[in-house]
Amino acid sequence: MSCCKAAAVLGDQMLLSLVKSRTICRRLPAAAPGLSRGQHTAAQLSPGGSETADKPRLKAIDLARKIRQEKAKPRSESRTQETDPPVSGSQQRVAELKRFTAQLQHVHPNVLAKHLHRTALYRDEDVVVLNKPYGVPVRESGVTSVASVLPVLCKMLDGLKTKTDTKLLPSLGLEKDSSGALLLARSEAVLEHILSLSRNNQVERKYWVITVGVPVPSEGVIDIPIIEREVTGPTPHFKMTLSPLFRMNEAGDGVSKVRSHRQAHAAATKYRVLDSGYGCSLVELQPLTAVKHQMRVHMAYALACPILGDHKYSHWNKLAPQKLPERVLKKLGMEQSKSRYLPLHLHARRLELPGRSQSDVAVSCPMPKYFIKTLNRLQLMFPEDKNDG
Repeated sequence: MSCCKAAAVLGDQMLLSLVKSRTICRRLPAAAPGLSRGQHTAAQLSPGGSETADKPRLKAIDLARKIRQEKAKPRSESRTQETDPPVSGSQQRVAELKRFTAQLQHVHPNVLAKHLHRTALYRDEDVVVLNKPYGVPVRESGVTSVASVLPVLCKMLDGLKTKTDTKLLPSLGLEKDSSGALLLARSEAVLEHILSLSRNNQVERKYWVITVGVPVPSEGVIDIPIIEREVTGPTPHFKMTLSPLFRMNEAGDGVSKVRSHRQAHAAATKYRVLDSGYGCSLVELQPLTAVKHQMRVHMAYALACPILGDHKYSHWNKLAPQKLPERVLKKLGMEQSKSRYLPLHLHARRLELPGRSQSDVAVSCPMPKYFIKTLNRLQLMFPEDKNDG
């Protein structure tokens, strides 16, 4: 019996040692290339490696939770981690602006309607003046535009009534890449009245722009017709350009009148420099006519001071990002390769028109954040009085 007990005890000890050896092997990580199996085991069983051996294994439920969290991360976050962060605060602002614009264009109409309702500048029984955000088109198919959300906005203005006879009709347009005061009529009759006032120059609209360059003289009227022409080259495209009535004669000592083009449109823009510095200016523009891209063409081609962020009219013969002077890039904290992200700095600042059934309408629109930050970087000041001078 003693021999049988001794054999049983010896068998238990061998089984226990085998279990221990398997447990150690299971917990050991893969051996490093430079160590043999014996050296790696000795290193892991040393006092310094006891922490690794005692580390609890990850449970299946914890591993599943971790995988779900990784999948739940938005794609934009993963892209941001893969790419280099903006090298300056200005580039970061531009990236945020692009993301905000894309969100507005693809957001649900009700969300945009709530934003326009919350930031409305003026309303009465005849007209409504909205603060149009940068990058949101007034009329455009395929994306969320101001026109597409007007039925929802109209109900919000009428207290969310189920049935309402009120309409909202865009009367004076505003470019997609412009921001500021947008006038809407609340009926067809009011729309016709506004268009009549506009044809008779009774609607006063003032825009603020930041230009690359300082206009000379500092105040005046640009009265040069505008025509649309095709630009030939590797990428043919169409642009608006000047169609002057006078040209320099061959001797260079005078001007001679030329016959006006049949398709040219009369265009006049009043301008006034509000402040200038570091090769840039804050300019107030007042269009006296309504021609496509009138202010942009007059500033770029008539005064040789293109609007900051106007990549279309900074060059004539090509489509390329606006090329900025080195000192302007330095003040903006940007590289030339990133200038294509600069937004158009064209803001509808003030709107005035005679009232149809009430007092006259006079509205000033606050500037967007990116516009103010650019002014601060260029150290440009603007008037503080109610009528902005």
